[in-house]
Amino acid sequence: MEWPAIKQKHDLQVTRFKNNDLFTVQNFFTSAESRAFIKAAESIGFVHQGSLGPMKGEAYRDNDRISTIDQTLADTIWESGVCKLFSDIKIRGKVAVGLNPNIRFYRYKAGQRFGRHIDESVDLGEGKRTYYTLLVYLSGGLKPKVKHDSNGSHDSSLEPLVGGETVFYGSRNGIVAEVAPIEGMALLHLHGDKCLLHEARNVMKGLKYVFRSDVVFA
Repeated sequence: MEWPAIKQKHDLQVTRFKNNDLFTVQNFFTSAESRAFIKAAESIGFVHQGSLGPMKGEAYRDNDRISTIDQTLADTIWESGVCKLFSDIKIRGKVAVGLNPNIRFYRYKAGQRFGRHIDESVDLGEGKRTYYTLLVYLSGGLKPKVKHDSNGSHDSSLEPLVGGETVFYGSRNGIVAEVAPIEGMALLHLHGDKCLLHEARNVMKGLKYVFRSDVVFA
């Protein structure tokens, strides 16, 4: 698969919600990069992923997904700017060394959501383990013009995204942060045994696209 070229990112604007446990980075992908990833993902084809929720001991989940193993893509995105965000972060004596080559893309249509859950840490062997989730919103925040085709219908993928916020909860279900999708914005949060309970709220209009990987420590 030929993925979009990724530019080096400088002067990253970081907003911290809970020290280093939860933070966002504005313009981590450019608009062109975000839309190129959407186009590439759609060319592969999404597969529906769902679970019924608490009756089976799982969070309610309803979205579309792609999963691919690509070490080169993981390395490219790590070196484009993620590495700078973790230069001073250590966990249990380990330092961040790269991204999980298991790259995922999520698509949420109107009516789809992901209920409250935590992200598990993954042991990759050879002393490597994931400790952070990396999400990059590929849509949201912007309001491009809606295109109309010859028969008058429109392309809903270009409609403004409404809903789909990522919400984090602390003790007693109090909201720690409510992050609205913005095209190209990265969201990073600690996962594993210290992961905050969180959810992806219902998308009410448009399409929500997300790039996902994990930060690996060794």
